[in-house]
Amino acid sequence: MSDLRDLYQEVILDHSKKPRNCRKLEGPSCSAKGHNPLCGDRITVYANVKDGVIQDLSFEGAGCAISTASASMMTESLKGKSVADVKALFDTFHALVTEEKPPKGVSLGKLEAFAGVREFPMRVKCATLAWHTLNAALENRGEPVSTE
Repeated sequence: MSDLRDLYQEVILDHSKKPRNCRKLEGPSCSAKGHNPLCGDRITVYANVKDGVIQDLSFEGAGCAISTASASMMTESLKGKSVADVKALFDTFHALVTEEKPPKGVSLGKLEAFAGVREFPMRVKCATLAWHTLNAALENRGEPVSTE
């Protein structure tokens, strides 16, 4: 179990130091801004959605290691997924970082690295900020997302 936890920590550190898809997407079909006042994380999520499928997804901003890694891994995991799949993955990811026994059924792959976050309730908002911001973008909400 310790080896698995170490591997997960390495994955999170890698994505925080070298985030994937960290760029402004030119001509996105939707975008949203998010802020976690407690930690100071700020993010903008950009998406190109065509026929209900995420064609491209990116983010930019500044945040702690968990927030940055979560945004990076989220963008990698959700490209090519339908908006309905994104909702199911968000619900499963949120359960993973908040519940003692997260639901089974939807595979999160590398995102399961965030399971340890539930042991640190103050960090849950860091891990979920990008996800909440993406939901706001997909729903075309105009106001920025705040974790407070």
